[in-house]
Amino acid sequence: MPAPSPTAVPQAPIDPSLDLFEAIERLKASLNAVILAHYYQEGDIQDVADSIGDSLQLAQVAERTDADVIVFAGVHFMAETAKILNPAKQVLMPDRDAGCSLADSCPAPALAALKARHPDHIVISYINCSAAVKALSDIIVTSSNAEKIVRQIPESQPILFAPDKNLGAWINKVTGRDMLLWNGSCIVHEMFSERKIVQLKTLHPEALVLAHPECEEAVLRHADHIGSTASIKRFAAASEAKTFIIATEPGLIHAMQKDCPDKLFIPAPPNNQCACNECPHMRRNTLEKVYLCMRDRRPEITMAEELRLRALAPIRRMLEMSK
Repeated sequence: MPAPSPTAVPQAPIDPSLDLFEAIERLKASLNAVILAHYYQEGDIQDVADSIGDSLQLAQVAERTDADVIVFAGVHFMAETAKILNPAKQVLMPDRDAGCSLADSCPAPALAALKARHPDHIVISYINCSAAVKALSDIIVTSSNAEKIVRQIPESQPILFAPDKNLGAWINKVTGRDMLLWNGSCIVHEMFSERKIVQLKTLHPEALVLAHPECEEAVLRHADHIGSTASIKRFAAASEAKTFIIATEPGLIHAMQKDCPDKLFIPAPPNNQCACNECPHMRRNTLEKVYLCMRDRRPEITMAEELRLRALAPIRRMLEMSK
């Protein structure tokens, strides 16, 4: 979980006549800034971003950018990753309190204790975790590369996988491994209703179900394709099908609809009538906050160099094993 925000200096209000899109473009030029946005961001933020992607894509972009300032429109662990890879650059995020339920489910001291009880295991952690958890890990993975990386580990080597039990269970299933799984999950991906997906399939029998591996097994069993946000987007663009039920955060549909305006994308419904299929943490970011963080150069992500270096090693290993 991100550290509590310090007592903030009140920000000057935004002139209501200001064209935020133009103002952000001017700030990008004056700061030599790049805006990175996750697919789960609202459409306006995706439209002003220089790069849109999933966690792996954005980590790769952050590693090679020549910008002086990185504005990360995502959640805290993503901005931390950008800072880990770019210690000399200023990393800003629109809302410092945009956290992650999955990252919060795995406190570093608790993982350290479990690791100590299983000293023969290597620790593979999903990138949705804090810098402190990354520092305890041997390898970081994303949903894009987790299967590929686990397959590179000798079968004789025991693995402790944290923090997402659903992604870990899916990797166990497709690889035949028996990794020890941390009991963590994403509140959004656990909200999808198997019953309602079946009902949608009855109404749209031609629809393909595309699901993120953070979903529970009961949802995954109905999927025609299981993959990361980037993989889901690519699959839909390449498919001859015209209708899709999307079992991940519905912010992805904005980019999918731009790629394929002739196709119908139906967000998988949660198990009640709320908007629980939208990540409340991702949605803390707004276009106004993007502008303010660039105008005021805060909130800024910082960390101790010793922690950064320990967290960097497993990320570097991920990037090498992903090639």
